[in-house]
Amino acid sequence: MSGVVTGDAVVLGLQPARLPSRALALVIDLVVVWAAYLLISIGLAVATASLDEAAVMAVSVASFLLVLVGGPIAVETLSHGRSLGKLACGLRVVRDDGGPIRFRHALVRGAMGVVEILLTFGVVACIASLVSARGRRIGDVFAGTLVVRERVPAARAMAVPPPPPWLVGRFAQLDLSAVPDDLWSAIRQYLTRMGQLDGEVGRALAERLADELVARTGTPPPPGVPAAAYLAAVVNERQARDARRAFAPGGDGVAGVVGTTAVGAPAVGAPAVGTAAVGASRAGAGAAGPSGAGGDGGVAPPATGFAPPA
Repeated sequence: MSGVVTGDAVVLGLQPARLPSRALALVIDLVVVWAAYLLISIGLAVATASLDEAAVMAVSVASFLLVLVGGPIAVETLSHGRSLGKLACGLRVVRDDGGPIRFRHALVRGAMGVVEILLTFGVVACIASLVSARGRRIGDVFAGTLVVRERVPAARAMAVPPPPPWLVGRFAQLDLSAVPDDLWSAIRQYLTRMGQLDGEVGRALAERLADELVARTGTPPPPGVPAAAYLAAVVNERQARDARRAFAPGGDGVAGVVGTTAVGAPAVGAPAVGTAAVGASRAGAGAAGPSGAGGDGGVAPPATGFAPPA
């Protein structure tokens, strides 16, 4: 699955929609639009019965453009990418960086949709969606947009454990722009599965991932902070930034609540890394990290949390 990436090169928990769900949403939209067009056409035919043929033709063309082309553009603009069909199927149109679309994006998609969908009965759009790695049609490519899934089955979601409360906000100034997508994916997989790993294996893996993250950000963790707690705190900071974008008044934020919480299955709307501490036993096999000024911060394999400092 090819993820959505923000301007900070941060992969988001947004899963691109595939052809079956997009086709179902399109069918619903077309049924609604054509029904509205037929009703309006009947009304205009009655209203323009006394006009000449040229005037009737002009009114027909105008109604076609306004209803079948302008209607979807207006709906996607006002709803920020949610048409009736997409809303029913749990889909949404977003920009390539995960932000909400604007009028220019909806206009390009609507203009290309006349050729891709209306004139070719959706054949061109289907072929383009099958060929594209992220299921995009030609209108999406020209508009710089992507259709993503907003609803993912909860059974596929695995929560990422929250960091210790004393680490929340410690990395607010951390530069995450150089962290690659595959490293984020590896960190999330470790955090969701660390309770299933052997103590020594899990500690070694956490330290290796922490070293790679430090090499990308240039900022080492505070002294005494275990590698697993450091990774969880950085993931929490990344998701906090995405949440601030999502609810920013300017509207340039990430569409929806983001946060990749599943191993190999990003979930939108699933529980993200929180700020509340989850108590964990300080003793037991697999406790990781030295004790120091920051506390023992041990990571116990049977639990998914981090112990607070002594």
